[in-house]
Amino acid sequence: MAKEFPEWIDPWKAAEGRRVFSGSIPLAGLTRLRPLLADAEGEVTFSARFYLDAQKRATVDVKVVAELSLTCQVSLEDYAHRVERNSRLTIIEDERDQLALPEDEEATCASEGRLSLAGLVEDECILALPQVPRKPGQLLDGPGDAGPSQDKQDTYKPFADLGHMLKAKGSGQEPDNR
Repeated sequence: MAKEFPEWIDPWKAAEGRRVFSGSIPLAGLTRLRPLLADAEGEVTFSARFYLDAQKRATVDVKVVAELSLTCQVSLEDYAHRVERNSRLTIIEDERDQLALPEDEEATCASEGRLSLAGLVEDECILALPQVPRKPGQLLDGPGDAGPSQDKQDTYKPFADLGHMLKAKGSGQEPDNR
C-alpha cells in the first residue's frame, strides 16, 4: 500500500494551505464498501485537493480510480467494474449546514473538526456503485426486455381481440367469441 497521506486531517487548515493528498488504499480496508464487493482484492487510488472557494468555504476536489469486483445480478458472474469519479465537495461541520448550501453543491461533514481521507474515498466508491450491477453486454431476460432471446410471436397480448370486439359492437354486428 502506498500511503502518502495522514489518517485524519483538519480540512480547514488543509484548504488554507492548498494541500494535496494522494495515495492508494486496499479495498479490504474499506469496511463499508467491502460487503458490497464480490472480492476485496486490489486497491483504490485517489487524490484530494483542498482549497478555499470564492465564498471562502473549505472545498475539496476528490478523484478516485478503482476496479471493483461486483456480481452481475443477471448472470450471477463476477466482473470488474471500473470506477473513475471526480467530485467537488464543500466541507461542513454539521449536517444542518448543508441546508445553507446551493442545491447543486455537494457536501461532506468533518465531524469534530477532522476528516478521514479513507472515509472520503470510501464514500466516493460507494456512490459510484451501480444500483443493479450488470456485466457489460449482459441483457436482461424478462418482461420489458426486447433482447434477442425474446421472439415477438411468443409475446402474449391479452387485449389484442378487444379492438375487434369494440368495432363489431359499434357496427351492430355480433362479436365473434372464439
